[in-house]
Order: sequence, then structure tokens, then C-alpha cells
Amino acid sequence: MRCDVTFIFSPKESLEINTSIEHGPENMEKSREWISNKWEELGCEPLRPSGKVLLLDRILAITDTLGHDWLSDNEEAAEDLARHCALSLDSMRVVVDLPGMSIHSS
Repeated sequence: MRCDVTFIFSPKESLEINTSIEHGPENMEKSREWISNKWEELGCEPLRPSGKVLLLDRILAITDTLGHDWLSDNEEAAEDLARHCALSLDSMRVVVDLPGMSIHSS
């Protein structure tokens, strides 16, 4: 299935990625594991003072760490991130809004 993922870095910088995914519990779990591993690989820090790290926090931190310029220059990696975001959230439309520190999915 086709899905759309938008990464918003600032009011003037965003990336729109269209990708294909196969929904299912196994793919969702693999994507959540991929996100967890990528978060650790990049040395991301918890966003919450409590130190608790949620899936959405990991997605925000990974997106912020990789940044607009790097993701723009590395299309395959950007599509991987988009695909794993959509699968892990079981959604056909995802908006990762860094300035708003939020993720919207439908």
C-alpha cells in the first residue's frame, strides 16, 4: 500500500516521502525494533526529564539527529525512515513535526 510521510524541520524546510508498505503485526514489530536500534546507533538522548523513551520520542529524535540536509542527500535512507515510521505507527499518513515536537498519523 502507498503511504505518505512528511518530515517538517522548520517552517521553510520539510520533506515529503511517498513509499510502499505492507501492514501487519510482524512488519510493525520489525519497524519498531528498527527505530529502537537506529535511536541507539545514533546516540540519541531521551526527550523527557523522566528518561522514559516512547516510540514517538524515538522517531522525533532520529529525525532531528539526521536532519533535513542529510535526509535530502540520502534518499534511500530517508525512504527507509519514512517506511519504518508508517509501519511502526500502522498508518498511511504520518507527519513528523519537529518544531511542534509532535507526530500526527491517520
